[in-house]
Amino acid sequence: MQEALYRQTAAKMLAVCMRYAKDTMEAEDCLQLGYMKVFQKIGEYRGDGNFEGWMRKIMVNTAIESYRKNLRQMNVLSIEDTQEPASTGFDLNRLGIQDLMKLIQKLADGYRIVFNMYAIEGYSHQEIAAELGISEGASKSQLSRARAILKAEIIKMEGINYATYAG
Repeated sequence: MQEALYRQTAAKMLAVCMRYAKDTMEAEDCLQLGYMKVFQKIGEYRGDGNFEGWMRKIMVNTAIESYRKNLRQMNVLSIEDTQEPASTGFDLNRLGIQDLMKLIQKLADGYRIVFNMYAIEGYSHQEIAAELGISEGASKSQLSRARAILKAEIIKMEGINYATYAG
């Protein structure tokens, strides 16, 4: 039963973990820890609500716990420090999920976590503050900075793309 559940949901749950992780290896670690918790707590599922949503919540909480544990070891880098060379042929009109995921993963850890919790998972700033042990103001500030960085990166890609096609 566990293997069947894993096979059926692993791709979706890995996508959830990827939004919070800085790389695939970290996301896979989070996924494994999350499934361990799912299997340990499966008896606690009361049947109210979507089972996949219940699993997703466990994966998000596992990612947040991992973030908190690693908080002391993190080095905050600006997105410019972690940027890969621009690829040619990028079409902003076809900004795919993978392209957006790459941009989000380049955000500094705090920005990435707050952005995902607020914009993707629907947490309020009050809930984010409580989960991460930060102030609501810090949550709002990190979200604002994350959005500004993402916007700047998309505009930068648009400029590169325009220059490629204009010449």
